[in-house]
Amino acid sequence: MKIPMFVAFSTLLCAASLSDYERTITDFRAKREAQLKADDGWLTVVGLHWLKEGANRVGSNPDYEVTLPKSAPARVGVITLKKGVARFVPEKGVPVTFNGAPAKETDLKPDVDPGYDKLAVGRVKFFVIKRENRFGIRVKDNDSATRQQFTGLKWYPIDTNWRIKANYFPWDKPHTITFDTAVGVKEMDESPGYVTFKKDGREYRLEPVREDDDLWFVMRDQTSGKTTYAASRFLYAPLPANGLKKPGTLEIDFNRAENPPCVFTDFATCPLPPPQNRLPVAVNAGELMYGHQH
Repeated sequence: MKIPMFVAFSTLLCAASLSDYERTITDFRAKREAQLKADDGWLTVVGLHWLKEGANRVGSNPDYEVTLPKSAPARVGVITLKKGVARFVPEKGVPVTFNGAPAKETDLKPDVDPGYDKLAVGRVKFFVIKRENRFGIRVKDNDSATRQQFTGLKWYPIDTNWRIKANYFPWDKPHTITFDTAVGVKEMDESPGYVTFKKDGREYRLEPVREDDDLWFVMRDQTSGKTTYAASRFLYAPLPANGLKKPGTLEIDFNRAENPPCVFTDFATCPLPPPQNRLPVAVNAGELMYGHQH
């Protein structure tokens, strides 16, 4: 079908009207949605089972301590927790893999280790997580109903007024942030410093922790529970150009504020904002509550 000239011109004009910055944010948002929908993304998380000391049976049998989806065999193996070490013994004849190879009896490295171990049976995967002094098994299913029924993310319109140059100040001695979490355990992380920024003539402050090559802010604001997720949103920002040991500047872009995983699954252990990261201002930017029409 031939496209009318005025429609084609209008489409080109619309694309041309996007600034480089707006394209960057649009690409960021598309990438975030793709990561959620991908194999092993947060939409595939279907279970979290806290291990008891001793033997924990694994399989689709609903009476087992670690229950897998119905697509998995009734009996997959046993995970024995003893003095902080989880050891897996596979059920004979069940095609379980350990990091991609046929599973044998082995200790399991939890997710706090960058090279943590992954077990799989069919499209179902499971692994050990450690939170404070507790150990659990997180279960993922690439055929999860949440993934199949995902309706897409919604965002505030891009607003350059929420792309803000901020000041960074390092702590003069080690500083720990204690997070409460959605599952009741506490999470403690070292904070390298704090950030201040101004909006509409008023100054605000946030305390991040470091995550890889970013500063990670767990925050809440006056949109929380209204247009955005009630518990929190996450925001990542690049490290200051001159490092974390000296005062400096960085950009914090609230157009990139995103929902935590617990918006999409009941089986995440999301940290909650500490009191100092609860902003007395409505941040009308970033990701809206999942399913919210704005």
